[in-house]
Amino acid sequence: MTSASASLARAPAGGKAAAAGDAMQAADAKNALPRDAVAATTESEASAATVTRAESDGEAETQSAAPAASKGGKKKSNNKKKSKKKNDNEELDEFGLPILPPLKAGPAARSGGAATKNAALAAASSGAGDYPADATEQTSPPRVPVRVLFPAGEFPSGEMQSYREEQRWRETSEEKRLQERLESDMVNEARQAAEVHRQVRKFVYKIAKPGVKLIDMCEQLEDANRRLVEARGLDAGIAFPTGCSLNHIAAHWTPNAGDKTVLGADDVMKVDFGTQIKGRIIDCAFTLTHNPKFNPLLEVVREATNTGIRTAGVDVRLCEVGAAVQEVMDAGEIELDGKVYPIKSVRNLNGHSIERYRIHGGKSVPNVKGGESTRMEEGEFFAIETFGSTGRGLVHEDLEVSHYMRNPDAGRVPIRLPRAKQLLSTIDRNFGTLAFCRRFLDRLGEEKYLMALKVLCDSGVVDPYPPLCDVKGSYVAQFEHTIYLHPTKKEVLSRGDDY
Repeated sequence: MTSASASLARAPAGGKAAAAGDAMQAADAKNALPRDAVAATTESEASAATVTRAESDGEAETQSAAPAASKGGKKKSNNKKKSKKKNDNEELDEFGLPILPPLKAGPAARSGGAATKNAALAAASSGAGDYPADATEQTSPPRVPVRVLFPAGEFPSGEMQSYREEQRWRETSEEKRLQERLESDMVNEARQAAEVHRQVRKFVYKIAKPGVKLIDMCEQLEDANRRLVEARGLDAGIAFPTGCSLNHIAAHWTPNAGDKTVLGADDVMKVDFGTQIKGRIIDCAFTLTHNPKFNPLLEVVREATNTGIRTAGVDVRLCEVGAAVQEVMDAGEIELDGKVYPIKSVRNLNGHSIERYRIHGGKSVPNVKGGESTRMEEGEFFAIETFGSTGRGLVHEDLEVSHYMRNPDAGRVPIRLPRAKQLLSTIDRNFGTLAFCRRFLDRLGEEKYLMALKVLCDSGVVDPYPPLCDVKGSYVAQFEHTIYLHPTKKEVLSRGDDY
């Protein structure tokens, strides 16, 4: 998931909330309510719902491992609605995957509190029992958890690269080797998440064909992601919404419910998705096109990312990485319909450090020369991502918002609207400080939440992340890998045979 530069990412909360508010009001327009009736309607929705506190003996909220997850408290459940009986005959979708249960949890989940509901969703997502018990290779479509394919519990390492010359002493240092052994469990969790990413994206290449609806593609990808990682709340699962930004849209676009966008034969699509195990996030992206005329753009951006990775390392200044990336990007050009376009680094999009349960850590890795002189340090995770554009090389916020994330620095903010409090509880319990989208809320059974979500954005508790776009008619490509700076070497965790 992309980190925008300071001028974009650190915009005043009011500006972001206004952008989110416009999109939400448009989505709510079908209700045809006058403005002065919105507040009354929201209050009536809250009062109309019959809620009871789940106080069964032994019932406890699942404690979040994420820093921002809610601690304790009892889940309110709506007992008025009844769900249909589940059909005994399991239906399969067009890819042969079992169709997941309806988005709303069944009666048992509603009356059993959050822990029961989350367990029901996790069981549905993991696809337990619908793969061979003795599986030794991945099925197609993917449904075998990677844990089953690696029964010893040791997952493949990524590509190991040496640091630059002045840091090579680390490879023979006994002290550094000991440090590396001590962190093996943590690194193994990241490698498991990386293996899930590699296997899921193999599936994406098969289904991302011209004519596919992007919402269908995203849901199939996310279902595979949950199955292979054995999604279980905040302990393991999807790290952020699937980005499938087309053409001039550089990042942060995923379809909301009802979106009918279809992948075209001449589209340039950035596929950006993430996995996490115990908060260890793999952030990795690639670009797909079915028209070979765009291949030069993809090749230049891929090489720029690889150059950034080779440059990165312990004690390297962040600005050094940006300068190396820009040098590769500036040397590239592409001919489209008889006109030659220079390929430009998108200067206000950055790579970033990654912290546990926080996709955007405190450091930004520029794509152009200049920028921070802060140094990379041992023990840090980084997403090295580059964007090349045939346009201005400068993005701005545009289009309907789909991505959101809890603001970990918001502190205690009084939320007076009951519906907004309820929604915030759902966000804290299911996502913590991980990014989410509206489709994820839909899947949890949330309904009529746009006004409540706007309240949370207006208050600064939740940050909206609108799509980031270059000029219309331009094309943007992206490649990204997650790296880890070991005491002795650096590891490209998400490296695969594809890129």
